[in-house]
Amino acid sequence: MVTWATPASVPESYLLKPSIKYCKQRFDFIPDIVVGDMAYINHATKRELREQWRVAMVTKLKADMKVHCRYREDQPLRCPQGQELRWLGYDEQEYGHWFAAPPDAALCCSCWQQSICSRQFSIRADAHETFFGMIPLNTCLAQRLIRSVRSWIEASQSFEKNQLGLKRMFLNSLSLCWATSLLADSAALLRTLAVLKDRPAKPLLSQLLASQIPLLLD
Repeated sequence: MVTWATPASVPESYLLKPSIKYCKQRFDFIPDIVVGDMAYINHATKRELREQWRVAMVTKLKADMKVHCRYREDQPLRCPQGQELRWLGYDEQEYGHWFAAPPDAALCCSCWQQSICSRQFSIRADAHETFFGMIPLNTCLAQRLIRSVRSWIEASQSFEKNQLGLKRMFLNSLSLCWATSLLADSAALLRTLAVLKDRPAKPLLSQLLASQIPLLLD
């Protein structure tokens, strides 16, 4: 766990590469996938993470990006004749993706190019770094990461802030902010160690868990 304390004028995206380098130096660990809130990380940074660190950066498309992007998150890629294609995977050697028509493709049987078509198509990841990257945004994997994993992490972080009372604090001193960040990290680490060492018989969040309303039968 590490907390970065910076002035408000410093964008959060600037802390992405230092965080990954810190993980490598301190823990000898590099995450395979990083899920971001929005596409505020520039394409050059995403490309560097993809090519040099082999880290998949998954973010949603901003509204202004959607206007200029020829691809849609909720639509599959299609061949020049309109057949829907499935994602086969990312090629780390060629820095691109492979897509193919499914075995039961309806349009392929009547396509006038079927005799010369391999039914497989490649597209480079840098054709649109945010949309493709290492995991195309129109795949089930990317959508699950954005809709499920990201929303779960955000709620967890908000819960930590509320528990530590950080939302009620305003710090105009960077030194004081840094000291407070270290104290917050220490509290979270100590709580985690306590739970791992001596797990309570009843889950700490049991009152927040969903439960079925009992039915009253005559």
